[in-house]
Amino acid sequence: MIQAMDIHKYYDQLQVLKGVDLHIEKGEIVSVVGASGAGKTTLLQILGTLDKPSATLTSSLHINGEDILKMNDKTISKFRNEHLGFIFQFHQLLPEFTALENICIPAFIAGKEKSATEIEAKQLLEYLGLSHRINHKPNELSGGEQQRVAVARALINKPAVIFADEPSGNLDTHSAENLHQLFFQLRDEFGQTFVIVTHNEELANKADRKLVMVDGLISK
Repeated sequence: MIQAMDIHKYYDQLQVLKGVDLHIEKGEIVSVVGASGAGKTTLLQILGTLDKPSATLTSSLHINGEDILKMNDKTISKFRNEHLGFIFQFHQLLPEFTALENICIPAFIAGKEKSATEIEAKQLLEYLGLSHRINHKPNELSGGEQQRVAVARALINKPAVIFADEPSGNLDTHSAENLHQLFFQLRDEFGQTFVIVTHNEELANKADRKLVMVDGLISK
């Protein structure tokens, strides 16, 4: 599902990633842990095509069989919208839109038909236990509810891979546990692959595989 080789990243003279090699199977839940500054989020952003690695002759990144580093920006954006989903610590819901409208946005960007998209979004809200919150705006939802809306938004285009960056970092213990359980439930029911950067030890240890980053590399 994801194959990355010799991934480097420089910011001016600062080298954040120092030749990361990574292979993640379809349907696998992988956690990425490590101290602040180890390069976790930078790696996640590159794997998720939100950033590009620094150019080297030996770097490569393939996702779902596609050669990402050979794509131009327009092709990458289309690929990201159609095949990848994202869940962030700060849910990044648009405050002026309802839960339903927030969920539909990635599908509308992909040019999908409005009524069919709304039906699917409502099904996701029901699946996530939020059918009674369909017309509520983010400021009318709890933190856990907001994050579940963000999960539904990540799922609306049926992505092959979901990237999550500290997804439960702003949640209370109960909401965090519910969110973690949801990831495994989604994987089991829909076959999604998850790559999760987290400081939550419980979530990291539940994953199929835990990768530890140290000083810009995955520790062996």
